[in-house]
Amino acid sequence: MNSETIKKILGITSTIPIEIPIAAGRIVADLNNLFINSQSSEKYLKFAEEAGYPRTCCAWIKGIYGYVHIEQPGGMIFVTGGDCSNTQAMLETLIPELREIFIFAYPYPPDKAALKIEMERLCAEMGISLKQAEETGKRLSIIRKLLKELDILTWEDELVSGFENFQWLVSSSDFNSSPDLFESELRLFLDRVKKRNSRFSRIRLGLIGIPPVFSDFHDVVESLGAKIVLNEIPRQFAMLDTELDLVTRYHKFTYPYGVWPRIKDIAGEIEKRKINGLIHYTQSFCHRQIHDVLIRRELKIPVLTIEGENPSKIDQRTKLRIESFLEMLDNATEKI
Repeated sequence: MNSETIKKILGITSTIPIEIPIAAGRIVADLNNLFINSQSSEKYLKFAEEAGYPRTCCAWIKGIYGYVHIEQPGGMIFVTGGDCSNTQAMLETLIPELREIFIFAYPYPPDKAALKIEMERLCAEMGISLKQAEETGKRLSIIRKLLKELDILTWEDELVSGFENFQWLVSSSDFNSSPDLFESELRLFLDRVKKRNSRFSRIRLGLIGIPPVFSDFHDVVESLGAKIVLNEIPRQFAMLDTELDLVTRYHKFTYPYGVWPRIKDIAGEIEKRKINGLIHYTQSFCHRQIHDVLIRRELKIPVLTIEGENPSKIDQRTKLRIESFLEMLDNATEKI
């Protein structure tokens, strides 16, 4: 994005009911995606630490803070409930830098009536009605149906790689700031991949947890002979249950509501997608690392937990751990 476009965007810190700002005529950008895909990600982290953010703060929070200070988007929607526990503190440090600030909080425990009230409040602040947001939701459902098709082509037909699946689904948090262009490019992509030959893999993996900071994660895993057939959180971002009304859609969205809805969802996908093992990615200094205890206890297939801190390629030690995990799964598959 050029500087003039950035000044017009409304940045988001996590997946929100994006139908609301889009219905209000706003250009929306997920700052997590802009940070992690930038060639300047180290610069944003360095800026945050020089400003006083502790080293033991999550890289995603520091990256967003640095990005906002340096690139100066026009405004932001902060998710203060259901995402990172540090978001509110980051918000307070950014108040002087932003012309517009909106807040959105997913209720915990999940409560559909409370969620509707919160969505109506954000609609009112942005000058629209929930009915208008619903109409935008119908428009975006056309894209979500295409993403559902892409997901099926990943795990059932194996025409789409795990990395391609990840890229498209994770980008659905903001539709790359242009739903129309996103849809056009997605249709072209689907037309191309349907002409491919399937490449079925014996080891089928699920990637669970927040998106990794490792730039080559999927490439490394799939170069070792496995196939990632589930990208848990990006799939949740895409909200592939397209027939739901807006409130129900975001009530079924597992990410903001703790680990138990996620465990139930992952268990169902393990069976449906015939997954042999899970890689649980955890972010250094993130409160969600604690969920690993329950994930290992409740999900009855092998789990490899890996941790990342700052954007980089996979280090050799982590690569060796993945390779050993895949060898173990391969040996187990041979015995069946």
